[in-house]
Amino acid sequence: MAELNHFIGQEFLSLETFRKTGVGVKSPMWFAQDGDALYLWTNGESAKVRRIRNNPQVNIAPCTRFGAVTGEWVAAQASIDDSAATLQHIEKLLGKKLGFGYAIFRFIDGVRDRSRGSHRVCVKVSLI
Repeated sequence: MAELNHFIGQEFLSLETFRKTGVGVKSPMWFAQDGDALYLWTNGESAKVRRIRNNPQVNIAPCTRFGAVTGEWVAAQASIDDSAATLQHIEKLLGKKLGFGYAIFRFIDGVRDRSRGSHRVCVKVSLI
């Protein structure tokens, strides 16, 4: 839990997932903490979700909105959950943490998801 302390007060984290070749791909993402886990919200058809399903080992670090890392990298494990209860829970956590900006983002993404026929999933990240 001590390693999660450097995420306190941060809006974004850089999530590094790994291709089958072992090459890391970094994505800045909004997150919320609940207990000893961090929760992210993303498109279920995204490449990062496919990479996590293939290899749940990830690295995380606090970062800026544009992905500039501002802290130390930490090894973690990710899992994907698309259950309605989990998605509602993460949406409440993110809404409480991020406020109006998240509400606007969620609305725009909702419109885009409906037009593309895609869906949102929760990525749970736990330290290893």
